[in-house]
Amino acid sequence: MLLIDDADSVRTLTLNRPESRNALSPSLIAEIRAQISAADADPEVAVVILTGTDPAFCAGVDLRVIGAEGGWANMGTEADDVETGHPWTPIGKPIIGAINGAAVTGGLELALGCDLLIASERARFADTHARVGLMPLWGLTARLPEAVGFGFARRMSLSGNFIDAATALAHGLVTEVVAHDDLIPAARRLALDIASNNRDAVQSLLGSYRRVQNQVLTPQVEIEAATAATWLSRDVGAIDAQSVIERGRAQMG
Repeated sequence: MLLIDDADSVRTLTLNRPESRNALSPSLIAEIRAQISAADADPEVAVVILTGTDPAFCAGVDLRVIGAEGGWANMGTEADDVETGHPWTPIGKPIIGAINGAAVTGGLELALGCDLLIASERARFADTHARVGLMPLWGLTARLPEAVGFGFARRMSLSGNFIDAATALAHGLVTEVVAHDDLIPAARRLALDIASNNRDAVQSLLGSYRRVQNQVLTPQVEIEAATAATWLSRDVGAIDAQSVIERGRAQMG
């Protein structure tokens, strides 16, 4: 489910459930968290790259899992020990998101959890929580407007519509768009530029950025968590997973 490659102080983690567009199952979420933590503890790793096996980066949580009897509880959220508002425990090393295809809802939250994003020309981004009838839990309502502004963030979340890589770049969601075949090489070039610097200085700078960000982010994600808890306490009905999947595929082309 998660491929691991180490080269030149860069660890590349690749989500590998292509048959489900790298949708997040409970076991895949646990593996992502474990491997990011392991990279943080490994002195040979300076930078982490997170990407997906084509054709998608991550289609979000596996709708067939939460659409089955038991619903959201099937994702094992009660057992989460990760800090509120984060897809994984924050680490002291930079994480570059190399977005190779669709990053949808939970997949968009994974992307937003990275420190830097580079997109393939094939990348697509969407927040479909409103389509699915769920609320974000990993900081989307804080990090998305931080990246693109509240107006455009509301547009993405309330419509559920997809945006392409060029639009994501224009609004500041990603830092660069490259040809699809150059995505991983471009991410590695950036990773090696970072790794060539003084590692203690990189980690100190990154920590400073995080502390500044958290002055605003921490109370925001607490509001998000309270909103999600209230929503989950309601009887919101079953998820029509197939219709959501078909609508998303129609927009991705």
